[in-house]
Amino acid sequence: MRHNGRSLKWLSLPLLEERTGLQISSLPYCYRILLENVLWSAHEKDVQADLTPFIERDGRPVPFRPVRILMQDFTGVPCIVDLAALREALASTGTAPQELQPRLPADLVIDHSVQLDQTASPEALAANMRLEMQRNAERYRLLKWSAQAFENLRVYPPGSGICHQLNLEHIATCVRVVDGGSSGEFVRPDTVLGTDSHTTTINALGVLGWGVGGIEAEAVMMGETLHLPLPPVTGVRLVGSLPPEVSATDLALTLTRLLREHKVVGHLVEFFGEGVNTLSLPDRVPAANMAPEYGATTGFFPLDRAALEYLSATGRDPHLVSLVAEYGRLQRLLREDPAQEPQYDRVVEFDLGKVEPVVAGPRRPHEVVPVNGIGDYFERLLRLPASEGGLRREEAESAVPPGPSTSLRDGDVVIASITSCTNTSSPSLLIAAALLARNAREAGLAVPPHVRTSFTPGSRAAVALLEKLGLMRDLEALGFHACAFGCATCIGNSGPLPEDVARAIRESGVTAVAVLSGNRNFENRIHPLVRANFLCSPEMVVAFALQGHVRSDPLDMPLNTADGSRVRLRDLRPTREQVARLAEQANDPELYRRAYREAESSTEWDSLAAAESDRDGRTASLYPWDPDSTYIRRPPFFDPPPDCRPAAAPCVIRNARCLAVLGDFVTTDHISPAGAIPPDSPAGRYLKDCGVAEKDFNTYGSRRGNHEVMVRGAFSNPRLRNRLTRRPGGWTVHLPSAQEMTIYEAAQRYRAEGVPMIILAGRMYGAGSSRDWAAKGTALLGVRAVIAESFERIHRCNLVEMGVLPLEFCDGATIESLGLSGRELYHLEPPAGEARPAFLQVTATAEDGAVISFRVRVRLDTDRDWDYLSYGGILPLIYCDLSRLSSRR
Repeated sequence: MRHNGRSLKWLSLPLLEERTGLQISSLPYCYRILLENVLWSAHEKDVQADLTPFIERDGRPVPFRPVRILMQDFTGVPCIVDLAALREALASTGTAPQELQPRLPADLVIDHSVQLDQTASPEALAANMRLEMQRNAERYRLLKWSAQAFENLRVYPPGSGICHQLNLEHIATCVRVVDGGSSGEFVRPDTVLGTDSHTTTINALGVLGWGVGGIEAEAVMMGETLHLPLPPVTGVRLVGSLPPEVSATDLALTLTRLLREHKVVGHLVEFFGEGVNTLSLPDRVPAANMAPEYGATTGFFPLDRAALEYLSATGRDPHLVSLVAEYGRLQRLLREDPAQEPQYDRVVEFDLGKVEPVVAGPRRPHEVVPVNGIGDYFERLLRLPASEGGLRREEAESAVPPGPSTSLRDGDVVIASITSCTNTSSPSLLIAAALLARNAREAGLAVPPHVRTSFTPGSRAAVALLEKLGLMRDLEALGFHACAFGCATCIGNSGPLPEDVARAIRESGVTAVAVLSGNRNFENRIHPLVRANFLCSPEMVVAFALQGHVRSDPLDMPLNTADGSRVRLRDLRPTREQVARLAEQANDPELYRRAYREAESSTEWDSLAAAESDRDGRTASLYPWDPDSTYIRRPPFFDPPPDCRPAAAPCVIRNARCLAVLGDFVTTDHISPAGAIPPDSPAGRYLKDCGVAEKDFNTYGSRRGNHEVMVRGAFSNPRLRNRLTRRPGGWTVHLPSAQEMTIYEAAQRYRAEGVPMIILAGRMYGAGSSRDWAAKGTALLGVRAVIAESFERIHRCNLVEMGVLPLEFCDGATIESLGLSGRELYHLEPPAGEARPAFLQVTATAEDGAVISFRVRVRLDTDRDWDYLSYGGILPLIYCDLSRLSSRR
């Protein structure tokens, strides 16, 4: 095709249909994009074998390499540290460091490090940014060095916004023009892998992408092809339209509950049907974003007219928009006829008209309850123990004995945060929240003093839009000042509670509550003093903040106004027509262009010095490690350098001890917390020994470039429950001594004794964030295998890529049904003669000599998985591949 004066080529799916008979129009749209990727990977050879998985739908692997990578700084810093260490290791073999360059373009958005030290004031934004730069200058100098040292790497400075909203509003293009070398320029679908599980946000725009661990992302960025067992596709037929009082957040949370029930874990979910046309593109975003919460790889909305209109509305080049439309039609990627339905592996019908206002919590995104039932629901939770999903404090959890009475009560909201991740990309959601704030302000309502309010938009465009409409001052009147452009409350950087509130919680043991418009509410994630966290729309965050508690429906409970009268928030809610009218007024492509010009220029970032340069002024090709640094340390993955010989029997594990016995839904937050570092923890003691003052500990997330901190933090979440001990948090029992100690101390002792370790767990092990340190920490502790009932997709991949063997109980067996205590001695053996077995036999010998034998399934899903395990992980394998390539030159 010719477009805007350029001659562009493309790999035609219709031509493939003509030559092979594969019916393109019957394929789900997400499969069509994967199929184009297969053609791109194999367009110079016979592709018939690669088509078989699409024809047979048998789950066989297909090659996949995205056109770009997206990173945030929590996972980006470890990635850059790994690449810097890999460069150094290769240089020691005589390889020129500059030869190690990203093969794919990557965007790294610094968005996860800001903490909300100040909120509810006009100075909060500048103050939090200033503290962020002070705390993280060392990490940021590494990232600035990386942007100069590596080709194809673009870094967005702090204060730009969150990676998902930047991706949606600015970075994503729906199609990409790529260099095909001597073959010329090609048009391709825009595809992305991101180091954050909520990369699926971009699926709302018809861009296929999902989250992977940082380990996997850096490998793909360096040229590794991902071999993806082709997942089944669940089609979700949307019918009807949302009721006037229902928000896009309500839709996303309701879908999360429904799709969890339909068990779409590992599936590609694709939305279709007439109901899709009733949703604006921003209103599709929360549903796509929540794919990890309903367990799917994607929550995909095919490219359509709404996507084209959104590209224009957010300031994209008109030539790009016309290219997207033309290529989409030629390649049959543009959804134009809703009546033409692809063939899905199964279909779930969902009536938009039956959605009602909801909240989700207190600790899982799929625990959804109607807003009008929140009071009874919360009271019921208070009566149930945590083991049954409740909030009743157990004796082992009580940090202090009951203290004096306080005015704070169970269910009082102490954090109310309009957060960035899911909802601030939707103008309608923000406008509805601001209009409710305006009406409440005019009625004389105020937020109670025990509620800490905050507003952390995902992009500067969100605030610019509200300012254009004159709505920011209404949010600010209730304390919702913009105090950061980044991921804060949702990642655990919510900042300190007022001292009187914190003291009251500690002394009385009340169950305090956070309400936030985010997507994650796992235990101990939001704030260590807050035991119940509820997800809801921005408008409902404002409502709960005004009410001050969750003991009743905030829309129906009468509130006292300044003049002593009583008013219900239901009567103050804006209508859908009011919101739509203002959203139309705010439509301004130049607003987005201007916001992103401002985001890419930061005085603080520009003045920050990168790592030292070579004598001629060029950026150093090798990173200058500081031996005294407590933020950035050279990781041990290449000490000593790998010998490049695969292990002969990587599945054989003898005389192993169990480091932890864990239950269901152990998240990556449980395995590798991101929040504050307790001073009495192994990581805290390490920092003290390094001379770091407690006030400067920062967070685990900010210190992910230091493996010494992170391995000590593994399995240290205070809410972790290890059945080997009654003590909550990062504790275990060393065997056979029966001594209680921290998990880190026990792992060090087992390693010194030459004893391999395993972990036992229940369902959905590793759910939550795509946190590579959850796998890195596991590996560095010395754990050889994890035996669980099931794994979350990303964490299973991360374990394999760190050389840890993921295994699943077979035939419905569980820890309980087998009678395992974790105190046994474990032997794992494959069947004789099987080099790559599908199952292993496990023999567990109890302390009294009793033997329990059972089978486990080996979750190495591709040949490449076996390579990773055999070489001890993906990093040693990359090192060996590059070393061999260099030696042949």
